[in-house]
Amino acid sequence: MSLGVAMRIARRELGGGLKGFRIFLACLALGVAAIAAVGTVRASIEAGLAREGAVLLGGDGRVEYTYRRATDAERAYLDSVAEIVTEVIDFRSMAQLDDGSDRALTQVKAVDGAWPIYGAPVFDPPMATDTLFAGQGGLPGAAMSPLLIDRLELAPGDRFRLGDQDFVLMAALVSVPDNASAGFGFGPPTLVRSADLAASGLIREGTLFNAEYRLKLPPGADLDAVQAGVQEALAEGAPRWRDARNGTPGVSNAVERLGRFLVLVGLAGLAVGGVGISAAVRAYLDEKTETIATLKVLGAARGTIFAIYAMQIGVLTALGIVIGLVIGAGLPLAFAPMISAALPVPVELGAEPGPLVEAALYGALAAALFTLWPLARAQDIRVAALYRDAATGLSRWPRPTILLATVLLLAALVGLAALFSGTPTITLAAAGGIFGAFLLLVLAGWAVRRFARWAAGRRGLRGRPTLRMALASVGGPGNDAASVVLSLGLGLSVLAAVGQIDNNLRGAIQRELPSVAPSFFVVDIQPDQIDALRTRVEGDPGVSRMDTAPMLRGIITTINGQPAQEVAGDHWVVRGDRGVTYSEALPDRTTLTEGEWWPEGYAGAPLISFSANEAAEIGLRIGDEMGVNILGREITGTVASFRAVDFTNAGMGFTIAMNPSALAGAPHSWIATIYAGQDAEAALMRDLSRTWPNITVISVRDAIGAVTGLMGQVAAAITYGALITLVTGAVVLIGAAAAGERARTYEAAVLKTLGAPRAIVLANFALRSATLGAAAGLVAVFAGGIAGWAVSRYVMETEFAFDPGSALLIVLGGVAVTMLAGLAFAWRPLSASPAGVLRARE
Repeated sequence: MSLGVAMRIARRELGGGLKGFRIFLACLALGVAAIAAVGTVRASIEAGLAREGAVLLGGDGRVEYTYRRATDAERAYLDSVAEIVTEVIDFRSMAQLDDGSDRALTQVKAVDGAWPIYGAPVFDPPMATDTLFAGQGGLPGAAMSPLLIDRLELAPGDRFRLGDQDFVLMAALVSVPDNASAGFGFGPPTLVRSADLAASGLIREGTLFNAEYRLKLPPGADLDAVQAGVQEALAEGAPRWRDARNGTPGVSNAVERLGRFLVLVGLAGLAVGGVGISAAVRAYLDEKTETIATLKVLGAARGTIFAIYAMQIGVLTALGIVIGLVIGAGLPLAFAPMISAALPVPVELGAEPGPLVEAALYGALAAALFTLWPLARAQDIRVAALYRDAATGLSRWPRPTILLATVLLLAALVGLAALFSGTPTITLAAAGGIFGAFLLLVLAGWAVRRFARWAAGRRGLRGRPTLRMALASVGGPGNDAASVVLSLGLGLSVLAAVGQIDNNLRGAIQRELPSVAPSFFVVDIQPDQIDALRTRVEGDPGVSRMDTAPMLRGIITTINGQPAQEVAGDHWVVRGDRGVTYSEALPDRTTLTEGEWWPEGYAGAPLISFSANEAAEIGLRIGDEMGVNILGREITGTVASFRAVDFTNAGMGFTIAMNPSALAGAPHSWIATIYAGQDAEAALMRDLSRTWPNITVISVRDAIGAVTGLMGQVAAAITYGALITLVTGAVVLIGAAAAGERARTYEAAVLKTLGAPRAIVLANFALRSATLGAAAGLVAVFAGGIAGWAVSRYVMETEFAFDPGSALLIVLGGVAVTMLAGLAFAWRPLSASPAGVLRARE
């Protein structure tokens, strides 16, 4: 038979409708829709960031200095290359009520008269920026986040204080155009004019602030040339450059990585759906036994049989992909207002062709992969066996060509995922994990059948006919144990892994907080204040410990005369500025791992003590030379020792420590960590803020709560993605239950004929469903636990502790889902007339 004949036969069979392919379409459409929806949202956000890069950044380009403002010469150069330059000072401080009765941490944005270059702030009530800053009653004006206004119980016209300067609250700060470039802050924002901070005592040499200079460049300016010129002309001051091409790298990276991870979760859902796709195709082809036999008798070759049904599957695959793409593109549009409101960046959701093409390719490859073996099975069945309705006589494995095609399709699917995700290592690891879970679940399905068959024959079950029949059914031929355990187990495995990761992240913080973390982190302590503050804190009976250290910030510029990033790569210690301190003697609770501390009174060439773990990661050795730019001054020192530094306990941890003479004359402030009883925290914070208004007291407990909340949002997004996998598994379960309805009807008829009441028959169906659900849940707990351990240990770098509560919920969920799916299709078999059913099988 020719290909044209095969096409006509395929077209005529499809004319009979989609009966038997609803599960196929649902599984494929769900997987494609999940990937398309995640990709559409990610692409829309990235497009918005690229389109509004200058607005989000606050200018076409930005030059940033750490803890100092630009010098007159540096500012003059920036003025020479830009049409407009605006200075923005960003720092944390304490906003206090006028009477000192309450205070709260805030992130202050201090701007000049040229701000903003692009966009406009939004105030409530609406007013011009000049009107807001003009204030009233002789006091400068300010705007505050509504959250901070509620926290301090303020209203427009009320007074508050920053440092030693009083302000009047003029309006609530609804939004600022360049807010997305500010990064994560522990306090709600306050907007003021930088000139009004002159008497506050908050901006001085050595205090912790960032000075950002946003540039409006001439039309058509070459950003690469401007960047090169800035970095060359201002190299001595070690400025950090950013431009509108990537105005919000932190947001972009976070969105990109979360989106890629969710796409991998979507692929897991597509893998679960593949089980349903394969089962649906297999069930459809089983119903075509007589048709296939007739075609073979009429001379149809194996290839013709394969082509007929491959064409049908291809058409249905295209239909399923189209349905999935419509849903995946439509969901973000339907929820556009909610998505836009939840994101701090502009996003215009619309049809993005790239993610849709990616999702379609995933769907096509997955459908081909999971339908190949059922199609091969159909073409290899013997005609005589088909007509006798006997065993098919198939070999355990398909032909070598089918095995080769399977390997190629799997490699193409994984390779495509690695290419599109941009993280091949993580993608390959995830693919290996999914494949391992598949094998584990297949083995679990086989083990459940063998165990059920063995247990059904034990003497201990005599007198328990319901349980015995349920086990015999699970272990008997033609049961759906494998598909149930596989489809549900993979979905539950993803949820189990997410649950373990989430609980371990939250648990790590909670475990560390009471025993390790300090109560307060105090910054911006001036050198002439540290002794008095130390006396006040250490004399408080509620304080158990106080650590203090001088604080500077420096940028590592060179290692052994070479640019630091060429030596250390993209390691975090050479990105941005790092904490620098000095000490005459080895500080308490400090352990040297290699080298020696400098002697007291040392006044020779600068020496450096570096964090041991980070030194090992970038290949630093004792005796290496390192250049550090501190407040525009380049200091080159020799690495004399390595220290054990723990950055996980919320205490003080400095990457770099130097001998005091190396930093002599450098303006700086002090920082302190205070360990106090919870009952003493409120009074201590109030007293410190009132006595020294310029210092900033950060509650570590509140900061950890903010981080925990942020992680909770990320975990929620991942959980919602994982739920798609579970929904797909539930669809597969429904398909398996629907496919077995005819067999259960006959079984119920036989049992009722033998005198079994409806309750016994229903209990039989419920027990077999519960057995399979429990098996899937137990395997999911094991697989999810391994995945959670791997992510916690190697990605999050936290200690892993198995969470039994989450595991129990997974097992119970597996039992509940399978019982609901099984019982939903048990009512019709129970209500069928035994006489009619048995007469029809004669």
